[in-house]
Amino acid sequence: MPSPPPLFWKLGFVNNPNFPASDFVNHSPTDVDDAPSDIWQDATAIDAVLNTMTADLNTLLQQRKIHNPLLIGIHTGGVWIAQRLHAQLGLTQPPGYLDISFYRDDFTHVGIHPQVRPSSLPIGIDNRHIILVDDILATGRTIRAALNILFDYGRPASVMLAILAERSGRELPIAPDVVGLRSTLHPDEHIKLIGPTPLQLLRVHAHHSSIDQVRQR
Repeated sequence: MPSPPPLFWKLGFVNNPNFPASDFVNHSPTDVDDAPSDIWQDATAIDAVLNTMTADLNTLLQQRKIHNPLLIGIHTGGVWIAQRLHAQLGLTQPPGYLDISFYRDDFTHVGIHPQVRPSSLPIGIDNRHIILVDDILATGRTIRAALNILFDYGRPASVMLAILAERSGRELPIAPDVVGLRSTLHPDEHIKLIGPTPLQLLRVHAHHSSIDQVRQR
């Protein structure tokens, strides 16, 4: 018997597969936006990293004998990365998009993101092999929330995790299958992806009070 539609579906947060996810740009202001920053990885470096991630994903898919996986990006930066990887992998199935705002376990602490974006899954996920994509992995709470959403929709055959940049600060036992970059940061630093054109990674220096206002990944 198929799983009932999740709450997001009933509330209308899941749109059609042709939803223009590229229209979503992260404009939500925080104190960290005004904090001093420098470019950690420019567009050329990001392009090279995405090429490496594509090759690693192709190798992993061949090893696991997986054909035609479903690529799903997490809003907002994960959607930008998923769109690039989707094109470079040559996948025919449209990518899916997730907004995890209502699923985070620190929801009462960080509150709702001021710009809640629709989730969009092009097909059912039962028995499908999924590549979950995000831009930055830190605490692991975003990925945990994304997995909760996926299992509200069905039971995938497997879920692989592809991350553009992994940083220090893990709080949950979550690790990527494919990762482009790794960085060890000071407590008053974090990484931020800006885009979608061009894609750049910033290293932001902020006070602890400002960092606490950023939704940790």
